Amino acid sequence: MSFSFEKSFKTALRSSWVILKLIVPIYILADVLFYYDLLSYITFIFKPLALFLGLPQEAALSIVSGLFLNLYAAIAFAAPLGLDAKSWTVLAVFLGIAHALLVETEIMKRLGLSRVYSIVLRLSVGLLVSFFVTQMPNEWFISSIVSHPETLQPVRYDSIQALVLNAAYEAFSLSLKIIMLVSLLIFLLDMIKSRPWMQRHAQNVNSGFSILVGVILGITYGAGILIAEYEKGLLKKREILFIGTYLMIAHAMIEDTLLFVIFGANPWIIVSLRLIFATLIAYGIAKYVNVR
Repeated sequence: MSFSFEKSFKTALRSSWVILKLIVPIYILADVLFYYDLLSYITFIFKPLALFLGLPQEAALSIVSGLFLNLYAAIAFAAPLGLDAKSWTVLAVFLGIAHALLVETEIMKRLGLSRVYSIVLRLSVGLLVSFFVTQMPNEWFISSIVSHPETLQPVRYDSIQALVLNAAYEAFSLSLKIIMLVSLLIFLLDMIKSRPWMQRHAQNVNSGFSILVGVILGITYGAGILIAEYEKGLLKKREILFIGTYLMIAHAMIEDTLLFVIFGANPWIIVSLRLIFATLIAYGIAKYVNVR
């Protein structure tokens, strides 16, 4: 199979359209929810969860913001609480696994993984791994990193129209960056698979490349490649289940981890636990769950 620029370009266009449809509307919704502090009205539901994780009740707003919006919103609410290194590590593990559920659950749905499965998996594994962290000795969390960086300040807008326009601009900017990188990765993957010596291993290349991209860059990037391969019929359902499960637990390991490390979180615990649990749980589910 020789490399076809036209085929790769069409694949990249299809993936780009999917990314735009998923990211732009939900990004705007998330900005509106964050700006008007609408999530604070359901914060009381998450206070028991904060206590379960050994965090102060005030961290509930950070948790709910991370779950529904993104890690930046979560950090904005957690930064003023004066959390210690262990608490930041617990928060990093839980929200690292279970954040931006609005966007990322829809991305997984495009791969054939149900919304219920995605949400239940990420919440349950997030609770399991973060609770495991709470049982670790406090001495493991002593950090010399500065733990009081400047608190994030919200931007003020004159009207709802200005807010929506700014959110749309940022959403399209983010989408453009993702589309450019995903398109480049699709071309690269197709070129690799076109090499004669890779023909017999093409299936492993699809899986391995998607996992590598997702673990380093994030679910959106890894899934952008996966969606293209899935729509071509190049991946079996069991492979999709394994890769999707793995990436929901361990994704964006560099950027997401560093966001919390600057507050004193232990990066080795965050990364190692997420990778270990992702491997064990994804393997177990893919091996023993009946896939039709």
